[in-house]
Amino acid sequence: MKIVIKVKSNQKIQSLEFKSETECIAKLKSLPVKGKANQELVGLLAKHYGVTKKEIQIISGHFSNIKTVEILNLD
Repeated sequence: MKIVIKVKSNQKIQSLEFKSETECIAKLKSLPVKGKANQELVGLLAKHYGVTKKEIQIISGHFSNIKTVEILNLD
């Protein structure tokens, strides 16, 4: 399953807001420094979908606020 995510970093609360099944806004506490926001995003998605962090891959947008993420082994 692929999801397009718009990331808003340096927020007070951490949350996921789904616009549709494949579009999401992620509010993260971390700053986008040294991949910390990406790690927080992967952890948040893993917790939401009930999969491991290894099953979530950022396909594109590693250095952008709009990312395409693939979630593997989603039943």
